Amino acid sequence: MAVVTGRSPSNAIQLLPRSGIRIVFDEASKYPDCIRLEVGEPSFATPEHIKDAAIAALAADFTKYTPNAGIRDLREALVGKLARRNRITADADDIIVTNGAVASIFTTLAGLVNPGDEVLLADPSWPNYLQMTVLLQAKAVYYPLRLEHDLVPTADDIASRITERTKVLILNSPGNPSGAIIPEARLREILEVARAHDLWVISDEVYDEIYFDQPPPSLQPLDTDGRVISVFSFSKTYAMTGWRVGYMVGPTDIVKHILRAQEPTTSCVNAPAQMAAIAAIEGDQTCVADMRAAYTHRSELVTGILDAHGVPYSRPTGAFYAMIDVSGSGMSDTDFVSRMITERRVAIVPGSAFGPASGNVVRVSLAASVDDLRTGVERVAGAIREWGPS
Repeated sequence: MAVVTGRSPSNAIQLLPRSGIRIVFDEASKYPDCIRLEVGEPSFATPEHIKDAAIAALAADFTKYTPNAGIRDLREALVGKLARRNRITADADDIIVTNGAVASIFTTLAGLVNPGDEVLLADPSWPNYLQMTVLLQAKAVYYPLRLEHDLVPTADDIASRITERTKVLILNSPGNPSGAIIPEARLREILEVARAHDLWVISDEVYDEIYFDQPPPSLQPLDTDGRVISVFSFSKTYAMTGWRVGYMVGPTDIVKHILRAQEPTTSCVNAPAQMAAIAAIEGDQTCVADMRAAYTHRSELVTGILDAHGVPYSRPTGAFYAMIDVSGSGMSDTDFVSRMITERRVAIVPGSAFGPASGNVVRVSLAASVDDLRTGVERVAGAIREWGPS
């Protein structure tokens, strides 16, 4: 096909950084024997009662458009879930069901920022935040997560990055890639900073049911002036990554504003998946507890291996990730990851994929099988020791 001259594609697309996770994914795919610890994909199947609900919806021809915000029955069910689990008081009209949490975050940002506005992101943080910010022609400004603080943000570090252009702060707890839960006292301190500088806060809580000790606190119940929009998902909690069902909840006025972005971007979530989501919420929650217990065991396995080898890391308290310090190898994170794939057949993600100041760590996904984790992390720990300066 001939190229039309004199025309150029969107500047935002040309500047869009590619996810470092996907770069590793593609490289590791060249080696069939590579142990895959790079992607946050639950190793569990979607529970049967959830699949049955979707099948029943198909059989009943429940396959038409739904309201942009999602079917009423699902949003009413989410009202109950948010009250029980997250202590969030909401009405159905305060909730939008979206194509995964990623659509919740993107449409929320689209409803809040203008070109040139600044968005505060953690370093390290999920790469898609940066991609969304670039697409919307806003500017990403990073605040640090420090290993000495177990990758939990501090109010002072966030406040030091705020300028007159700062519009939105994104928090993620339990965190990806940090595996960290922000304690309630710290959330209150950060919220005071947001209040003092009149910032919107997007609270990404997609891992709210994956924790290893106490359930993580939600930010919205601490909000007294309607500046917090909270985002959740079915993907991790119910092993429904491919179903693409997420949701957001916030103050009524801003939710109505954000909903206007749903029609031109994704219209609505597919109808059978929404029926499956109702079954997920209202059905037996044993599957959630079982998966949580499995992730807890995997976390203990990984940290035990690292402790035995004397490898520094940030101890995860939620989500299903561990951040390992590879500075002892004497190599950059990207070089270390490349050698792990080609020489040790283990795929992990360099910390710099999550932020410019995180090049001394790598991320391991605890969503992999126990056998893969045991073998893969042993190889990572061995490589740090063998490749380090003698």
